[in-house]
This record gives sequence, C-alpha cells and structure tokens, in this order.
Amino acid sequence: MPRTEHTSRNTARLMGAIACAAALIGTAVTTPVAHAATPRVTVDLGETTGDVMHGANGTLYGLSDDGVPGDELVAPLHMTTVVQKAPDGAQHPNGDALAIKKGYDRNGGGEVHIYMQDVYAQWPYENLGLDDYLAKVDTMVRKVASRPDRDDFVWVPFNEPDGNWYPDLGSSDSAKYASALGRFRSDWNTVYKKIRSIIPDARIAGPNETHYDGRLMGDFYPWAKADKVLPDVTTWHELGPGSLKDFESHLADYRAVEAKAGISERPVAINEYGNRRDQSVPGQMVQWLSMFERNKVYADQAYWNIAGNLNDNAAQTNIPNGTWWLLRWYAGLTGKTVRLDPPQPNTVDTVQGIASLDTGRTQAQVLLGGTSGDVETVIRNVPERFGKKVDVTVERIGWSGYEGAAAPSVVSRTTSKVATNGSVTVPLTNLDAMAAYRVTVNPAGSGSPTTASLPWSASYEAENAAITSGTVYSQGSLSNPYGFATSGTKDVGSLNQPDSKVAFTVDVPKTGTYDLDVFYGNQSGGPATQTLTVDGGSPKTLTYGSTLNWTYRATARTPVSLTAGEHTLTLGKGTNEVTLDKIDLTASRTPDSVYPAAYADISGSPSYDYSASGISGAGALVLGRGDKAAFDVHAPADGYYTVHADYAATGEGALSLDGATAAALPSTRGRVTDRSLRLYLSQGNNRITAAVPGNGSLTLRDLRVTGAVSTSGAKTYEAEDATPAGTASVSGNSWAAGGKYVGHVGLGAGNTLTFKVNAPSAGRYVMNVRYANAEVAGSGNYNTNVISRAADITVDDTSQRVMFRNSYSWSDFWDLPVPVTLKAGTNTITFGNSTAYAPDIDKLTVAPLNG
Repeated sequence: MPRTEHTSRNTARLMGAIACAAALIGTAVTTPVAHAATPRVTVDLGETTGDVMHGANGTLYGLSDDGVPGDELVAPLHMTTVVQKAPDGAQHPNGDALAIKKGYDRNGGGEVHIYMQDVYAQWPYENLGLDDYLAKVDTMVRKVASRPDRDDFVWVPFNEPDGNWYPDLGSSDSAKYASALGRFRSDWNTVYKKIRSIIPDARIAGPNETHYDGRLMGDFYPWAKADKVLPDVTTWHELGPGSLKDFESHLADYRAVEAKAGISERPVAINEYGNRRDQSVPGQMVQWLSMFERNKVYADQAYWNIAGNLNDNAAQTNIPNGTWWLLRWYAGLTGKTVRLDPPQPNTVDTVQGIASLDTGRTQAQVLLGGTSGDVETVIRNVPERFGKKVDVTVERIGWSGYEGAAAPSVVSRTTSKVATNGSVTVPLTNLDAMAAYRVTVNPAGSGSPTTASLPWSASYEAENAAITSGTVYSQGSLSNPYGFATSGTKDVGSLNQPDSKVAFTVDVPKTGTYDLDVFYGNQSGGPATQTLTVDGGSPKTLTYGSTLNWTYRATARTPVSLTAGEHTLTLGKGTNEVTLDKIDLTASRTPDSVYPAAYADISGSPSYDYSASGISGAGALVLGRGDKAAFDVHAPADGYYTVHADYAATGEGALSLDGATAAALPSTRGRVTDRSLRLYLSQGNNRITAAVPGNGSLTLRDLRVTGAVSTSGAKTYEAEDATPAGTASVSGNSWAAGGKYVGHVGLGAGNTLTFKVNAPSAGRYVMNVRYANAEVAGSGNYNTNVISRAADITVDDTSQRVMFRNSYSWSDFWDLPVPVTLKAGTNTITFGNSTAYAPDIDKLTVAPLNG
C-alpha cells in the first residue's frame, strides 16, 4: 500500500469535538435528497453542528525545514496537526519533527505527530528486531522529554503495520492473522510502555493501518483496554477514492467497537488522506475537507511527492497554488458549522460542501465544489439579525496545476432580499469540476457593492488539438487515483521530434490582448522552450521551468494579441521536451483586487459594522487598541503596487508587512477616507496586518490592490559583481541573468559571497535573492527527497539563516524574498554557511518596502 505521513493535536482539544460527531455520522448518510433538474445544495443556518474544527488542514511532511514553506503560506492555514519524522530519522532528509517545530509554533501551530518508525532509512522499514527499535525509541523520546513543549507531541509507534512488520494482519488465513495479531499486540505493549516510562503522560496514537480494518479494530481495542495500553488518539489511513463514500461507515463501525468495549470515545485522526489526482485540485479537495469537518475528525494530507510544499499546494516557498486558497478559505470559517445537505451524500466526485455561521461576525459562509454545470444553493433560516437584505459574494478558485501560481476571483456581488420564509437562493452556473467556490453572506448596508465581472476566458485541451509527432496519454482519474491530476484526465507527451507540435483552434470574442496560460510538465533536467505561432506568423519563444516530473503541472504565461474570431495557436518543439495538458486564454486587464476587512484573520476582540456595504459589500471591521486583522494579498509578480485602504480612524492606525510598519493610517476624525500607498509586494501571498498601536479606533472596510506592477525604485546587484571568498567562484550559465552566477558558497566559514548594497535611506527593504538549488538525497519508493539549502545572510552585524527550497535544476533560478533592515548608505551583505553548501546565487534585487 502506498505510504505517507500525518500528525494530530492535544487530546483535551480533540475530545471536545467528539460529542457532536457521532450524531452527525448518521445524519449525513440518511438525509433525503431532493431530485430536481438543477442539483441543489441546502444549507440550514438554524441547525448548528458544532464548533468549526479546521481538523482537515493537517499535513504529512508538508513542512520540511524552518521556512519551507514560508510563513506567508503556513500562518494563514491555522493547522491543528502536522505529521513529521522521528528526531534525526533517516527515512527522509528533512521533515524532522524537532527541526520544523520553531517555525510551526511561530505560525500558530498545534500538535506535532511523530512517525517513530521513520527513524529507519528503508521503505518498507528494515526490521532489525524489537531490541534495535526499542533503543531508537528510547533515544528519540528522551530528546523530547526535557523540552518545555513536550505536551505538543503525539507519538505514533507503528506506521502501516499491516504493510510493514506485520503483513499478515491483512491475511485471510485465520492462523496467519492470529499469529501476526499476537506479535503486533506484544510489540505494541512493549513500545507503548517504553514511551510512557520516559514521558508518563505521553499521548500515543495508533494502530495506524493502511486502511480501516474492522477486524483488527474489533480484536485490538478490547485487548488494549484490558492491558491498559489504549491509544489516546485513534488513527488509520484513507487513501483510496472509495474513501469519499465509505469513510462515514468506517467511522461508525469504529465508534461501535468503542461502545461495545466500554471505551470512551477517542479523538480520530486520519493521518494520511487523499490521492494524487486529488491534491492540488480545489474541486477534489473540497470533497475531503467537507467530509472530515462534518464528522469532526482530524486529517492530514498524504505525502506522495516532495516534502515542504504543503502536500502539493505550495508552488514555491511563498507562492500558493489553487488548493492553498481553498485551504485558506477553510481556515477562515469561524463560529459554528451548520447542516449542509448535498444532492448526493457520500458519493465520489459530486458536489459537496461545508457551511458555517458566525453570529458574532453576522456572517455565513459556504464552501463547495466537485461538479460541473449548474448548482442551486439554498440558504435557509437566515437569522433575523442579518436583516431583510443581505449582500452575497461568490468567489471561485480554479485549478492551477501543482506548481502554477493562483488567486481567487470574484464571480458576483449581489444584494438579495431575504424571503419571507427566511431563505436566500444563490444560483451557481457553469461550474468547473476542478474548481471550488465560496459563498459569503452578511447584512446589507447603505449603498451597493461594486459589481463584479470576470474577464472572458476559455480552455482548450491539448488532446483535442491537432497533434503532430506526439502521443496522448491518460493520467489521474477515478480508475487511476494514484496518477497525477490532469485537466480532462489526458495530456500530450513524447513531443520530442523536430516536427513535434500541437495546434489549438481558438475563438475569441473581440480584438485585444489575451493572457495565454500553458499547463505543462518538464522533466528534461533544465528549462525547456517551445515556439508559439499565431496563424503561422512569426514565432515567439516560450520558456518553461523544470517541474518535478512530466505530469507535475506548472503554468507558463505570455500575452498574445488576437483579432476577434478564430485563430490557430501552435506550440512547436524548441529546446528539450515538455508535456502539454491544456491552454487557457483570458482577456487581459489591469489588476484590481479587493480584500474585505470582514474576511480578514483577526486577533483581539474587534467588532463588525454593516451600516454601509463598501466596495466589496462585506461591511467593515472595527479595530480597537490591541486588535489586529491580517489580509492575505496576492501579487502576480514582484514589484510595487498601489494599495488602497478604505478606512476611518479616530486615532492612528498602521499597516505592517514583512514584520515592519509599512504605512501609517492617520486619524480622519471618523470620516471615511481612501488612502493610497505604494508598497513592494512579492510574487505570491503577502500578509498585510492592520492594527491600532495607540488609542482610538480604526474602521476598515477594504484593502484594494490596483495598477500594473512597477519595479521603479528597485536596484539589482549581479552576483558576479560581488566579492567571492574561499571556494566561492563565478561560473557561466545561459539561464542566469547576465549568463553568470556564483556557486560553491559555503561548506566552510571562509567560503562567502559579499555584496555592497546602497540604501537611499534607513529602513525596511525587500531583498529578492535569485538562486538555484537542485540537491537531492535519492528517491525513496515514490517520494523524491529534495533538499533545501541554507544560507546564513549577514547584513552588517546582524545574521539570519534562510532556507532555499529546491528548484529542480541548477539552471532553474527562483526568487526568494528576504526582508532586511538597512542603514542609509552602503550596507555589507554576506552569504555563507560554515557546515554545508548554500544555493547558487544569481543576483539580488533590493527595494524599499514603502516606495
């Protein structure tokens, strides 16, 4: 059985969610379905089903190092559990439970579950005897025992025992099964007691089989109760597509085992879930999230590919893909979950969803997806406090591949009357099965929200285009769940002949400029190119960065000018080879994104004001002293943007970014003001935090990001112009800026690279480091063991360690933003690492945070 990894959270917290779960299991299965021409999702705000748990935001090896993935992606997800390897474990080169803990805690992390057998190097685990394992258990547990945070850890003694040391646990031969069960019980008892002998109150999780096995559960739990070695957290894996229909019956069966044995209900953590075809796909993942949240269990996405990218949801260190935004939406649900009835409960690849009601915010949210076509969402029993009119916002997040950058788009903003029966109907049309959607409802104030309009867009599958010297391949699907996600479940590969090309016939509604997004895979070992021609005209070269493999989708964007009507866009072979999945054409327009304050992450006790609708229709957030609100703001590229703050203040407010104050929001004496700021945003997600540092209040409606990106004011410093020392040396690479970079930095205190950077004034700057890192530690089974490289960056006398994620090729140079504080005049910035190599350095781009 394929393997992955997971973690869970504090037992006390876990137990609090159990009571409502048993009641929900039966409800979701037996709810009658309304059969109508248009499928209907029914949300009942009058029937709450427990506190929002965020239990399914867990990750197995989603964190690899402190800083990989970046804080900008970890903090917004409010992860309650992560699953990581044993301290100093040899199973993978990174993901050590202790190494990631500091960064996890910095971003509000919950529990860390330790896969103890990942101390071993082989998969399946080498079996060197129980005495060998006990010695390793003793060492790892003692490393945690003296830590002040030892209660944050949960111990998982065995991972997939039926697929490793006790394979006959799955045997149909009763004698073989009985023998394996006896050995497993004995070893469980011994290891359990070893852990408790070192940490008497240690929390222990198991049995952790590859799948739910009612036979084992029925034999194991009564015995574990009698021998006083019961797991504190019950774990198993749900890795098949059938889990979406069978999980609730598994959970019900397990609860029956507990009840029959007189065992108090354990928290349940599904510490490995999902297929390859699900990960990175919002429309697939929303089905899993809704199932686990409905049943109030914890769950961690499976580790199929590489560590440190949030299980295929982080395109780069701080750049999210589509499913990251779904997870962010899920983390943003607040208050109570409410009953949601889909048209077909417990049915694979159908529309499913989660809904919540926060009476303090006076806000209801619905997340749904998993189907194409039209879906009618009926929201019943809208509380009277919402008033007779509500503002309804619908957003969409589409599939961007595993490594394509993405951001949500607003489908519609409308003001609706609440019907006399207390309901609001939200029609959703032309849904994309690979996308997920968010519906947010709040009281309507004076004025009207700005009308939303999506730009024209169309998709064209490569397998349906005219193909020359290429082959159509089938990829991830319901019948091939461990294949990689692919639009239409097919792609075109083997485009490796001189005449290989794919010609797409497209039809655009009007003359103008369009963004062409090519969904591709590139496992050639370095960047690849293709030629793009429009109707046989002059060729244009497109460049594709490396991807993890041929089917690990990324996106490449280029503008094309087209006249209204039909055209042929041809992608022909250039250097190296790529696999083509599909192309998207979207009418270009100047960025104008709105971020409602009422949707922001909050701390403290702010209030909500819906007297005026504002630009977004979401009302306003009122911050007092000590309150904070964090916005997740997307930038399509590095550079300066115009950021508008729509606010009123009776004192002074402030916006911070990258850990420093970016702008003051002066008092307006209570009048609403649009303050325009020029801020440097890094490609991907940027957390902008609003606060009131002193007395008074800040009423914030929306942040708005407008205008084309500008790099005016940023300065570039080429690595070859810096000063190398020791082994650090300049080398040539045609893919580096200026054709040169500096390598062999580190692996010795004297092997450094020093830049002289001039700052026009003292303050906070964003330093983008362009680097390459393709170091790996071999491949274990199906995991590619990529390695992050560290650089110790010293600015004058202040040093910080920065981790640089793997970029797949020494010729693929990525940008990593590093916030730095500079003095006016010349600053000395040195890169080094006394114990290991730092990444190859191409150049630095340095820009004041506030331009």
